[in-house]
Amino acid sequence: MTTAIPSIACLGVIGRNNNPLHMSIFPSHDAATDTLAPLRSPLQFSLLLSSTIDVFDLRARHSSSSNNNGDGGGAQQPLAGVAGLVTGDAGLLHAIDDRLAAYGFETNTGVRMVCVVDMRGRSAAVADAAAAAAAAASSGSAPATRPSGAGLRDAELKPVFRAMQTAYVRLLQNPFFDPDEHAPLGGRGGRSISSKRFVEDMRRIGEAWTPG
Repeated sequence: MTTAIPSIACLGVIGRNNNPLHMSIFPSHDAATDTLAPLRSPLQFSLLLSSTIDVFDLRARHSSSSNNNGDGGGAQQPLAGVAGLVTGDAGLLHAIDDRLAAYGFETNTGVRMVCVVDMRGRSAAVADAAAAAAAAASSGSAPATRPSGAGLRDAELKPVFRAMQTAYVRLLQNPFFDPDEHAPLGGRGGRSISSKRFVEDMRRIGEAWTPG
C-alpha cells in the first residue's frame, strides 16, 4: 500500500470585510483508484472557507479580552495577548474531518489567508521523487526527507503563508489594482482577485508545498 502524506487541498484569501477574494483548489490522491481529484466541490470549499471567519473572530475577541485584562491596568503589554493572529502567526483553525484541516493567517490589515490541508492527499513516493529531482537540479544532491506518517506541525505551514502574503503584497504594488474595489462594506458585492500572476502564484504555492 502506498504511503500518503499531507498536501494542500485549497488556498483561500478573505478580505478585511469578510468578503471572498480568491480560492484555489488542488486535487488529492485517491489510493483506491490511483487518480487525482478534489475532495470537495468548489461550493463546499467556499462554504468551508466562510466557516473559518467565525473562528478568526472568536480568537480575535479572546485575544483582545486577554490583552485588556491580563495586567489589571498595570504596565502595558503591547502584543503579548494578540500575538496569535494579529502578528500573522499561522495556526490550526479547526479540523474538518479525518482528512481535512484548516490553518489560518491574518495580516495586520485584516486580510485573512486560509490553507486547507488534506492529511492523505499525496503519494509519498511521488512527492519524494519530485523533491529529489528538484534538489538534484539545484544542488546536485538529494534532500533529507522526513519520515512518512509524521504529524503536521503549525510551523510547516508558515512558508505557505509567507509565500501567500508575498504574492498579495506584490499584487498591492500593481498600480492597476484598487484594493477598495475588493473590500466592500458588509462583505458583499466586492470583486474577487482576477490577476493572472496572483492566480499563478497561488497555483505554484499549492502544488510545490511538501511537509518538512
